[in-house]
Amino acid sequence: MVATTAHPPLHAGDDVVLVDADGTPVGTAPRTTVHDTETPLHLAFSCYVTDGAGQVLLTRRALSKRTWPGVWTNSCCGHPRPGEEPTDAVRRRLDDELGLEVGAVRSALPDFAYRAVDASGVVENEVCPVFVAQTHAGSRVSPNASEVMEWRWVPWTSLASAVTATPFAFSPWAALQVPLLDQQPSVWV
Repeated sequence: MVATTAHPPLHAGDDVVLVDADGTPVGTAPRTTVHDTETPLHLAFSCYVTDGAGQVLLTRRALSKRTWPGVWTNSCCGHPRPGEEPTDAVRRRLDDELGLEVGAVRSALPDFAYRAVDASGVVENEVCPVFVAQTHAGSRVSPNASEVMEWRWVPWTSLASAVTATPFAFSPWAALQVPLLDQQPSVWV
């Protein structure tokens, strides 16, 4: 499906939490200033939304995104605000990006971290715990077009196979996360 729903602008002035190599907070910086060619290590998160029937929600990043525009990725990503609980940040961003409310939000890869450089030279440098959330029965995806240009529900096994066969077709974080999640079948129960 193609994203067509209009949403209010996202919070452009959000601060991100800067962290040291151990993930300990060491300060904050405006989100709009940290992603460049020398991005400091900061706190983020990724979330994979399931429908409770073995499918996961994939999104394709909007072409207007600064990094990895138009790339297929996990359901939602974001940055917790200073003092915000990670699961609250996941819920906030799922609502902002996809208009989705979810039930339980569970930690799946609490220690995940990565560094990747986009073709434009912009660096992602994140301590990025990974979560899994399940939609409420009857929930509808209503994507913010400035964040998501397309979305699909796909069987988890199809996603895992696609990432293994063509990791270059996915965001670098999803290409790293999916094989790790695939080793944990209990995550999807």
